[in-house]
Amino acid sequence: MKRPRVAVGLAFVVVAAAAVLLSPDAALSHAAWIAADPVRLVAATIALAVVRPFLAWPTTLLALVVGFGFGVAGLPFALALIVLTSIPPYLFARRYGRTGRLAAAGESFVERTGDVRSVVLSRLVPAPSDVVSVGAGVAGVPLGAFALGTAVGEVPWAVAGVLAGASAETLAAGDLGSVVDVRLVAAALLAAALLAAPVLYEWYDERGERVDDGDAA
Repeated sequence: MKRPRVAVGLAFVVVAAAAVLLSPDAALSHAAWIAADPVRLVAATIALAVVRPFLAWPTTLLALVVGFGFGVAGLPFALALIVLTSIPPYLFARRYGRTGRLAAAGESFVERTGDVRSVVLSRLVPAPSDVVSVGAGVAGVPLGAFALGTAVGEVPWAVAGVLAGASAETLAAGDLGSVVDVRLVAAALLAAALLAAPVLYEWYDERGERVDDGDAA
């Protein structure tokens, strides 16, 4: 029984050390070497997608590297990587977080909004990707709906990352903060508001009916 625990402990130590010693900006400095070989680029980005949740790096990093290597044509691959890297925190939360008031509130929101639309709406809001993944897992969103909603909702952020990577200026500067434009954030928030509007109207209408019923009684 000790060996598995030791292995898990060593794994956490390695991940913690990597998170301290490395950074997204440091990873970007190796992008030119990675992108020089398409096979190496695909392998490296898949590996990065797998370990990224443990390092708490932004998913935009994947789109940046893909954009640098493949240009705008790499957008579908970038979206696939973002979906892949979002699954571990989702599965963890779905396995261990389905209890308590938070889970009940999440399930109620998803039931009212819909599985796919709730994920799309959450992804359009500029919140940390892993927070959204954990929220979907806690709320019990099915895996298929989670993957589809993530692919659709992450389109604006993936496009921003791929375009920034394709221009190579962001990679040269090593600055992730300049990837997302304020206008893109505003457009994504508007899309999220439009998706949420029918749900909010339905909730408001139901609340009004309950008040009227109470007054009638």
